[in-house]
Amino acid sequence: MLSFSAAALGLNLGAAPAPIVSRAAVSMGPIRVAVVGGGPAGACAAEIFAQAPNIECTMFERKMDNCKPCGGAIPLCMVEEFSLPPDIVDRRVRKMKMISPSGREVDVGRTLKEDEYIGMLRREVMDKYLRDRAVQFGATPVNGLVQKVEFADTDGPYTIKYTKYEEGTPKGTPAEAEFDIIVGADGANSRTAKAIDAGEYNYAIAFQERIKIADEKMAYYEDLAEMYVGDDVSPDFYAWVFPKYDHVGVGTGTVVNRPAISEYQAAIRERCAEKLGPDPKVMKVEAHPIPEHMRPRRVVGRVALVGDAAGYVTKCSGEGIYFAAKSGRMAAQEIVALTAGGSRLPTEQEIKDTYLKKFDQKYGPTYLVLDILQKVFYTNNGAREAFVDMCASDYVQKVTFDSYLYKKVQGNNPLDDVKLLFNTIGSVIKGNAIASPDKTFSNPVESLKRL
Repeated sequence: MLSFSAAALGLNLGAAPAPIVSRAAVSMGPIRVAVVGGGPAGACAAEIFAQAPNIECTMFERKMDNCKPCGGAIPLCMVEEFSLPPDIVDRRVRKMKMISPSGREVDVGRTLKEDEYIGMLRREVMDKYLRDRAVQFGATPVNGLVQKVEFADTDGPYTIKYTKYEEGTPKGTPAEAEFDIIVGADGANSRTAKAIDAGEYNYAIAFQERIKIADEKMAYYEDLAEMYVGDDVSPDFYAWVFPKYDHVGVGTGTVVNRPAISEYQAAIRERCAEKLGPDPKVMKVEAHPIPEHMRPRRVVGRVALVGDAAGYVTKCSGEGIYFAAKSGRMAAQEIVALTAGGSRLPTEQEIKDTYLKKFDQKYGPTYLVLDILQKVFYTNNGAREAFVDMCASDYVQKVTFDSYLYKKVQGNNPLDDVKLLFNTIGSVIKGNAIASPDKTFSNPVESLKRL
């Protein structure tokens, strides 16, 4: 039996806001909360709601054993912050190789302390743990696919129409239920977002193969991850080889030329072929969309979006797991506090003024910096050569790892920052001198759809 307290999970039931007029049912029974989606965002929201007074939480998830396509990297701070057990982490990466378009390799990780690492995990393992924990806290799990969210007005109640599945039965049955609050954690193709007209966002396609390789080849990746850049593997992102429990994840992504994703995957397979050995076996092929920016509307009425549904994936690194879990927990904490012990319903503006405002203030600078870095260094092969060249700097490595591991924008040494500026200029000049020109491609139809 898990033993986690509300305090340990950061549940804040602080000072109650001024009472407002709410539905009569609040005084008659508990507030009904639906969490749509059982990934990190949904599960972390559900465990907070499940522990709150006078709140009933229902968590919808279609595939309780879902094996989501994902690179699977998490920052060190997430392990302690979300009380993750050690065995959830497959590999503790303490070394990285950055590989440029011309094949130059730069070793990264010299500045890490002995107890610092990037965690590599399988989403099917972590997601199940988080869901199970939410259920043990009191959330009611529903194995169902949410088809539609309906409401006459933003004051609710909200009706969720879904297909319910019983264990061992492939065909589901239609069902529906009413709720007072909804948290949409149903991913990049969120039906909750569609229901509240959250607005469109551009997205990248990530493609990954899980590959089994020989033990001696796997030993090379014991605590090592690789990142490849070049227009052959992606015109606007990077390709990767990430170690997992008994295999490696090999993948790439793009937003500007999605129809060519299979070509880019073939290119990363070719570039890392020697390291994978003569007989790599593909265990699973995966593809999924990655949001490129936040949704225009993330809170409407008492419906709040979190995780990929809200567009919380960073540029440059493509990271989303930590921000999904954090946004789910933060949204739930703020909403619970606004209910004043389950005695009132929050307003749209109150949720915006708490959850959205605090999330944007805390992580907005991180998103901005990574957006700029992607636009500067992922645009052409010369810039990519410069990016890899800069990674040889101990200062760049320290700032990068500290920012990633602890989720705070680093770099407050003025002298080193000035040196970095001049070194960046030098790296760009050198990179453009040695880089091969980017290949041209035509993508007129899809380009018209980009925001």
